[in-house]
Amino acid sequence: MTDRRQDENVIALLERQHVEIRTLFGIVEGATGDERRDAFHELVRLLAVHETAEEEVVHPEVRTIPGGDVVVDARVGEEHRAKELLSTLYDMGPEAEGFDILFAELKADVLAHAGHEEREEFPLLRKAHDEDRLRSMAGAVRAAEMIAPTRPHPGVESPAANLLLGPPLAIMDRARDAIRSVFKR
Repeated sequence: MTDRRQDENVIALLERQHVEIRTLFGIVEGATGDERRDAFHELVRLLAVHETAEEEVVHPEVRTIPGGDVVVDARVGEEHRAKELLSTLYDMGPEAEGFDILFAELKADVLAHAGHEEREEFPLLRKAHDEDRLRSMAGAVRAAEMIAPTRPHPGVESPAANLLLGPPLAIMDRARDAIRSVFKR
């Protein structure tokens, strides 16, 4: 990790990941075969760890800010729908009939969700916290991502559910990742 990334605050970290997510959507849409499959799996992984970290670190922090509950409740609803779609797409696989239609829905939902975060949630964090606090939150997000599940798990959107169910789900997901990487060679 570069020094720049070590010094970034939580908002910069999440916005950078939003750019990565947008890029991966484009790659999946334009690719075929193994490249499409690999890009889709990378998108699934990034979305899963990104959302888990937001649910464990960012949303609870925003809830402590006046007006934050309403903003977070809307984001959690969006995340649940996205996890359901992503789970369906993962089970189908990118070569399945109907994948492109559902993938377009997922892309629209995820990009709208990211836009809501950038316009509604992140300004609350900027207003409520100084740069040191925002940088420490970035460290917490990175730590949460290291132990987060790498697949979508609809219904696991609260901090309590993530803390209780996240570790065993992450172990199962990461074992599947390891097995898939062995068979891919």
